[in-house]
Amino acid sequence: MSDRNDDLKIARILQEAHVIAVVGASTNWKRPSFFVLKYLLEQGYDVIPVNPKEAGNSILGQTVVASLTDIHRPVDMVDVFRRSEECPEIAKDAVAIGAKFLWLQQKVISNEAREIAEAGGLEVVMDICPKIEHSRLNGLLGVHGFDSRVLTSRRRKVMPPKPAPRDAGLSHSKHIETLSIHAGTAPDPVSGARVTPIYQNTSFVFDDAEHASGLFNLQLPGNIYGRLSNPTTAALEQRIAALEGGVGSTCCSSGHAAQMIALLPLMEPGRKIVASTRLYGGTITQFSKTFERFGWSAIFVDTDDKVAVEKAVSDPDVRLVFAESLANPGGVVSDIAMLAEIAHDGGVPLVIDSTMATPALCRPIDHGADIVVHSTTKFLSGHGNAMGGAVVDSGLFDWAKGRGFPALAEPEPAYHGITFSETFGPLAYTNYNHAVGLRDLGPTMAPMNAFLTLTGMETLALRMRAHVEHAMQVAGFLNQHAKVLEVSYAGLPGSRWHDMAGKYMPLGPGSVFTFNIDGGFEEGCRLVANCNLFSHLANIGDTRSLILHPASTTHRQLSDEQRTKAGIADNMLRVSIGLEHPEDLMNDLQAALAAI
Repeated sequence: MSDRNDDLKIARILQEAHVIAVVGASTNWKRPSFFVLKYLLEQGYDVIPVNPKEAGNSILGQTVVASLTDIHRPVDMVDVFRRSEECPEIAKDAVAIGAKFLWLQQKVISNEAREIAEAGGLEVVMDICPKIEHSRLNGLLGVHGFDSRVLTSRRRKVMPPKPAPRDAGLSHSKHIETLSIHAGTAPDPVSGARVTPIYQNTSFVFDDAEHASGLFNLQLPGNIYGRLSNPTTAALEQRIAALEGGVGSTCCSSGHAAQMIALLPLMEPGRKIVASTRLYGGTITQFSKTFERFGWSAIFVDTDDKVAVEKAVSDPDVRLVFAESLANPGGVVSDIAMLAEIAHDGGVPLVIDSTMATPALCRPIDHGADIVVHSTTKFLSGHGNAMGGAVVDSGLFDWAKGRGFPALAEPEPAYHGITFSETFGPLAYTNYNHAVGLRDLGPTMAPMNAFLTLTGMETLALRMRAHVEHAMQVAGFLNQHAKVLEVSYAGLPGSRWHDMAGKYMPLGPGSVFTFNIDGGFEEGCRLVANCNLFSHLANIGDTRSLILHPASTTHRQLSDEQRTKAGIADNMLRVSIGLEHPEDLMNDLQAALAAI
C-alpha cells in the first residue's frame, strides 16, 4: 500500500483519471488484472483493456486493443500489469498517447520507466494497486477491516466526485488519542450519523446478479452475510488496525477465537507452533490440547532463552512463533525484536498477543512482529461488557517466500483457484481470515459488542495512563508489605523485566501483575475471599479492580509441571488494577492481608 504522504496525491489522481487503459488485462476472471478492471468499471471509470493476445475480444463488455498506440481517444491513466523490464517501452507509449499518469501495479517497479514517464510530463505511481487505493480512500476497503489510513469528519464520497474540499476532506494522525476516536468511523454515508450505527442485521442486498457474483468471487468489496462482515464490526477492525500500525484486522467473538483464526492460514496437520511457556493458562490448554485435534502441536520454550528458541524454530515443521508482549498473569515482557529476528531467519512469522499492553503501551509491529492478536474483551473494550477478539496483520510478511504457507501462496480450491498472496498482495492474510476463516469456522463478533468496543476505545489512551499510574502505586505498596514475599511487576525498579519494559513499554507495563504472599494455596483463597472492593472474577482490563487466585482458577487445568513452567505458584495472586482511587484499593488489600 502507498506511503501515508502519498495519500493526497493518489486521491487526486483517482479523481482526475476518468479514462484508464489497463495494460496486461486478462480474460481469466481469476487473475488480478481482471479483478482490478471489474472494480474500476463498477466505480464508474471508462476502462480500456490492452493485451495483444486478446485484441478484438471482449472483457466485461470492453473491447480489447493490442497496444496503447491503438487507442484513438484521450487516456488519462495507464495501469500496468507487466513485468518490470517491459515497463520502459510501455512508459514511452504512455507519453506518446498523451496520458497524464503512469501507474505500475503491486511488485512492478521500474525506475527507468519512471524517468521516461516523468520526462514526458506524467506523474508516476509504483508498486501499489488502484483498486486497493481507491477502496481504501473511499472507506470501501474497510468492509473487511483494512485500515484506510485517513481520517475524515465528512461523509465519504465515491470517487471521482465533484471538486472535493481541502485535501479531499482527508486528515492524517499518528497520535493514539486521535486515532482512538476517529479511525474507521467516518460519518455514516447514508444518514450522516456521526457515531457508527449498530448494523444489527444478518444479510445485505445485492444490486443485481453481476454485483452478487463479484462479491462472492472476492472481486468487489461489499457485505454479503453477517458471518463474514458487518459495517459496525468493520469500523472496529479499521480502528484496531490503525492503532497497531497494521494494514487490516479481523474481529472475532473472543480472544481464543482470534487465536484460532490467526493460526488457520498458517497451519496444517503435522505443523508446529513455537510458543512461550509464559502464556495465559487457557492459551496453553488451547495450544497443547484442543489444537492437537486439528493435527497441530506446540513446542513450549522459554522465550528469554535465545538458543532454545532458535533450536525450536529450526524444526522444519514449525510455522510460527507465538508469545505475549506482556505475559498474563506474571507481567513478563517479551523481547519482541529478538523473537522477530529468529522467526524471520527461519522463514516464519512472529505472532504476538498484546492484550495486556494494548497499542497505547506497545505496538509489536513496530518491533518486528508480523501478526498481533487481542482479546478485545479486556483493555480495548475496557468496561467488562463486551466479548471479542482481533487479529491484526502487518502486511509485511511475504507468504510466497516463507517456509511454506499453501493457504495463502497456492491456489485456493474454495475460490476457483485464486491465490490470495498474488491477488491481494499485502492484504492477503486479512482477506483470507474473512473469506475462509470466518466463513468456515464462524466465530463472528456480534455487532453490539463491536459498538461497545468502539465506544470503549475512544478513551483507551486516557484509561491506560491511569491504569499504569494506579498500578505503580499499588505495586509499590504491596512490595513493602510484610506479608508479601514478592511482587512481579516490571514497572518496579529492580524488577528482572524493568529494563525490557523501558524498551518496549516506556509509558509503563500495564496494570496486571502478580504477587506472592507468605502462605500457600489456602491463604491465597482466603485473601481473595476477604477483598471487599476488588472483584473476584476471571477477567482483566476492566475499569474496576479485579483479583484472582490463578492456581485455583485460570491455571487449574494445567499439570503441576506446566504451572511451574508458567510461573504459577499456589501462593500467587493476580490483580488487574482499575480506575478507582489507589488509596481505596490499598486499604482493601491491607484489610484482606490482615485476615490471612
